[in-house]
Amino acid sequence: MVDRLTPEERSRNMARIRSRDTGPELRVRTVAHALGLRFRLHRRDLPGTPDLAFPKHRVALFVHGCFWHRHEGCAKAYMPKSRIPFWTQKFAANTARDRCKAAELVAAGWKPVVVWECETTDAGRLARILEARVRAPAER
Repeated sequence: MVDRLTPEERSRNMARIRSRDTGPELRVRTVAHALGLRFRLHRRDLPGTPDLAFPKHRVALFVHGCFWHRHEGCAKAYMPKSRIPFWTQKFAANTARDRCKAAELVAAGWKPVVVWECETTDAGRLARILEARVRAPAER
């Protein structure tokens, strides 16, 4: 399938995809703060530069886009119809990097946690997810 956009239009579209302060990330930050969880943003001294770091809990939280990080079973994690070899390689590199950075965090004594983009749409569900994944059972 041929791309219906010119290379310049495609470049402009791709440049608008943000890596920080995305809608899902802002929703996670809002709910985490409302739960009384205190965090630091984008700690560059931690492997993978987690979106939120909870130093008290030693949790590094990543808000992953379902498309870019291949959320298994999610409708948003579809395969584009054009340039399949490119996308296959791109997605493989993304998931391999995710696994590598998670292993580095564990080695550094941190717990890596992923919240998927599709999990951020319902604030009540998101609050339950954050409680379960960030707070240790003994702290509740």
